[in-house]
Amino acid sequence: MKVCFTAKGETLDSPSEERFGRAPYFIILESETGSFEVIRNPYADGAGGVGPKAAQILIAHDVKALISGQVGGNTREVLTAAGIVMYSYQSGGSVKDAFNQFLKNSLVRSG
Repeated sequence: MKVCFTAKGETLDSPSEERFGRAPYFIILESETGSFEVIRNPYADGAGGVGPKAAQILIAHDVKALISGQVGGNTREVLTAAGIVMYSYQSGGSVKDAFNQFLKNSLVRSG
């Protein structure tokens, strides 16, 4: 299953980013194999309405779950309609830390 993490950098050791639409990077990780790809968010510095646009990136990459700190209401609607499950991660750790918590089922589902 493809899981997207919002990140401040391009590696699994990068700090997680709490904002979805303004996240500099999306790290899409295949939970079964641990392989991943990094996507630079082209909307991170954009004007308003960046969340729903960024959500289209996840949909295009067939992501099934999102791990992020905050997801706005309009973005939440887009992700829910696409069947993407959302989990909250606000511990300030790395993407790897968030992934380990996801594997342990210790993250709170937020949508």
